Amino acid sequence: MTLFDPQSWEPPTAEPAAVAVRDRLVIHFDGGSRGNPGPAGIGAVVTDPAADPPERLAAVSEYIGDTTNNVAEYRALIAGLEAARAFPARTVEVRGDSKLVIEQVRGTWKVKQAHLRPFVDDARRLLEPYERVTLTHVPRAQNADADLLVNAALDAR
Repeated sequence: MTLFDPQSWEPPTAEPAAVAVRDRLVIHFDGGSRGNPGPAGIGAVVTDPAADPPERLAAVSEYIGDTTNNVAEYRALIAGLEAARAFPARTVEVRGDSKLVIEQVRGTWKVKQAHLRPFVDDARRLLEPYERVTLTHVPRAQNADADLLVNAALDAR
């Protein structure tokens, strides 16, 4: 049985379906470790704020092994940005309760710990496709959904 007959093949005639591009996405991220370093987890939520109430498009909750709180925060941001790639948008607003991560990715704070540099570079690379990026430090209370996902990952391990 022949699975592919090159003589009978014809190129597709239909144009690929256009992917809808949203105006804006909001990503909440959080990472945490129980001990520093210690068992760590990440959480991220991607939402479309145009819906009422905002539509949850993706969620990430993952145990990542033993690491520091700062590494967990960065890995949560990167996981949220990677999840958001499935939902193209012109603008992204990133919200997290880690002042260090927000300010280092924004470029207002230096990256003094060399092991964090690759995370900063990855985050910035994932932000490049957006026309507009907003990085906002929020109080922990405004980051509750992502925090719940971190704790769920840690509790499930």
